[in-house]
Amino acid sequence: MPTKKLTASLFKSKMFDYEKETEWKFTGERPAIVDFYADWCGPCRMVAPLLEQLSDEFAGQIDIYKVDTEVEGELSGVFGIQSIPSILFIPMQGKPIMQAGALPKNVLKRVIEEKLLVSVV
Repeated sequence: MPTKKLTASLFKSKMFDYEKETEWKFTGERPAIVDFYADWCGPCRMVAPLLEQLSDEFAGQIDIYKVDTEVEGELSGVFGIQSIPSILFIPMQGKPIMQAGALPKNVLKRVIEEKLLVSVV
């Protein structure tokens, strides 16, 4: 299952409408990962295939999205993205976790298993 492109309007309708709500309340169907990237970014290009692999490994359990920071400035601004790649981990319950930098696959997998899938049973 490939990663999906995410726009500000899709984020507001499927995950959290930051224009109407002040308190974080995730409205997605599954835990999610949002990869903030740019096409010119070398570390982003290193992380992309790992996220594709994890999207296949955890198909039906989590959703993995990509946000092109060059195109989606509004959404990048909402999360205060200052360096890329930045990866947002969104559990079903609780607040999202932002991690900057290119994480190796084993770390990404551990965060998925320990932070995103724990409340989904």
